Amino acid sequence: MTRKASLANHYTSDELKQKYLKSKEIIESRRWHLLWKISEGWTIKESAIAVGINYDYAKEIVKKYNDLGEPGVQHIKSKHMRGKKALLTQEQLENLGKELESKLSKGETLSGPQVARWIEKETGIKNVWNQRGWDYIKKAELLMANS
Repeated sequence: MTRKASLANHYTSDELKQKYLKSKEIIESRRWHLLWKISEGWTIKESAIAVGINYDYAKEIVKKYNDLGEPGVQHIKSKHMRGKKALLTQEQLENLGKELESKLSKGETLSGPQVARWIEKETGIKNVWNQRGWDYIKKAELLMANS
């Protein structure tokens, strides 16, 4: 039997869920999602797979949360993106938002992998990770909500 992780009593399971659902920052949202799953009795490994992160990284998140509480979950943005530029320009991101709205109006949705393929087609970049598709869905939704 797999041992369940224990979380410090900084937040209840319901509070972790709300933090996950209300987080507007993608990295923090994924971290809260992981912690919420663990609080529901999932193992770290199961939770890491469910939210799409590496097991060792998940263990690190749990440790930081247990040691520091909310500050351990917060994503500290660097001034530098390590030389990497965004996959989509602002215009392409707006086009993705329009595509998502169009699908929603027809009662359809786009998945992370579908958006990753859309990004490949739109940009000519090969082998965009499926997770990046999900990240850009969240960015486009945030853009649509703020416009």
